[in-house]
Amino acid sequence: MNVDQLYEQLKKIQEPKGYFFNTDKEFVFDLLGALLTNKERYGYMACPCRLASGDRDGDKDIFCPCVYRAPDVEEFGSCYCSLYVSSEWNEGKIEKQYIPERRPPEKMQF
Repeated sequence: MNVDQLYEQLKKIQEPKGYFFNTDKEFVFDLLGALLTNKERYGYMACPCRLASGDRDGDKDIFCPCVYRAPDVEEFGSCYCSLYVSSEWNEGKIEKQYIPERRPPEKMQF
């Protein structure tokens, strides 16, 4: 699978759920490329904005889309890495702001 295919596949799955790709397509394609790299490296698409451990069970919370996406998009209009956003975020109807890390510190210690 290449980045274009992944983009189209995820777009079809996520948009009906209310999750949209950031309108900065170059940024999105960089992140999707990193997801594919992580899939090759670890066997799963770990969030490219977080450090995966390589332990599948320990990293389940950061399989993209991560478990933190829904609360991030609900509260801030964007997920942690701004790959997935709300339509309001894309349309500039809400302020773009820093998204705090929700992943517990103990999950980030290897």
